[in-house]
Amino acid sequence: MRFAFACVVAIASFPIHAEGLQSRFDAIADQVEPKVIEWRRDIHRNPELGNRETRTGALVAEHLKALGYEVRTGVAVTGVVGVLRGGKPGPVVALRADMDALPVTEEVDLPFASKVRTTYAGKETGVMHACGHDTHVAMLMGAAEAFAAVRDQLPGTVKLIFQPAEEGPPQGEKGGAALMLEEGVFEDPKPEVIFGLHIGSMLHAGQLGYRPGAAMAAADVLRITVKGKQTHGSAPWGGVDPIVAAAQIVLGLQTIVSRQVNIAKEPAVVTVGGIDGGIRFNIIPDKVTMVGTIRTFDEALRDDIHRRIKLTAESIAAASGATAEVVIEKPYAVTVNDPALSQRMLPTLKRTAGDANVLLRDRLMGAEDFSFFAQQVPGLFVFLGGTPPAQELDKTPYNHSPKFAIDESALKLGVRTLLNLTLDYMEGR
Repeated sequence: MRFAFACVVAIASFPIHAEGLQSRFDAIADQVEPKVIEWRRDIHRNPELGNRETRTGALVAEHLKALGYEVRTGVAVTGVVGVLRGGKPGPVVALRADMDALPVTEEVDLPFASKVRTTYAGKETGVMHACGHDTHVAMLMGAAEAFAAVRDQLPGTVKLIFQPAEEGPPQGEKGGAALMLEEGVFEDPKPEVIFGLHIGSMLHAGQLGYRPGAAMAAADVLRITVKGKQTHGSAPWGGVDPIVAAAQIVLGLQTIVSRQVNIAKEPAVVTVGGIDGGIRFNIIPDKVTMVGTIRTFDEALRDDIHRRIKLTAESIAAASGATAEVVIEKPYAVTVNDPALSQRMLPTLKRTAGDANVLLRDRLMGAEDFSFFAQQVPGLFVFLGGTPPAQELDKTPYNHSPKFAIDESALKLGVRTLLNLTLDYMEGR
């Protein structure tokens, strides 16, 4: 597949500066900024859901091949991996960007707003880059140009990972970081470290956030099926009402965090996000299904909460004469920033954004499957501000909102952050 705009940088056009690679990277980041914005807008206009990022993957693969990368496509369905071996010996550094969009109907008035429609979970919906993955792809494509421009002077090897399905693959499919690892993304060559970043509304453009250790929560998918006995709505005693049992289960689950576990030690969240049961006002149905999420930072607490959820749901259902089947999936682990790597790279972040613009962040209950990469090698996941500086953060739509929008001036800082983290690590700073 070919695209209407140019993907190839005229590498020879970048001058060699005596100050070294850092100055060259800064100059290249300035020069590629318009293209990064153009790529971002193109991807935003053409969003694709997890395991369906065929157009995005083709755009990335064509770009990397034109720059001279060794390119592997079709990794974990639609993923793309590019390897560039520098002209000088040094470590292998991996950088990751996620590519998938969300089943969200965009409500932002932009000339490049998404008009894409699809069917998701049996319902018609829009498709939108409501979590900024379009910017992640564009920034890493910009960084790819910079690495290629200085290939002969690069003291190491870069491995660029464009990952599908970070938000999760379609039900019944495998995908994301775990599948990429299963298919050998860290082989030939294996990286020493991995860096990633995520744009968001919780910081202003020009700011970077970091958190050593556990930075983002493990996220589990909770599914509960409550089975009763269908009867007429006027004669509830003639059956077993799963709706009432489900309502009591929802309330019971809230006491797990509020009354049963020590949240002074570790925070946790149990949320029921959806309930489905019944189709008519005067019929008590046979069953009710519930879906939700569990967020934790500690593996022992995670297992304990799982046990308590099963006990609570089954016991409440049994008391009503119903049954409850509890299924818990574990698609996201805790995202842990390696403490030593975080400390080592903190001066790089401060030099890149300015000391006052690098903020120590609280732990986030949000989740990331970057966590699986960081289980294999030391990792550092950085937060990139995307809200205009004059806009109040508490009035800004959060990631996953249909009104989510970012300040594109943040993209150049994202490119420079990826470049400087890589270079400083390679040079042993």
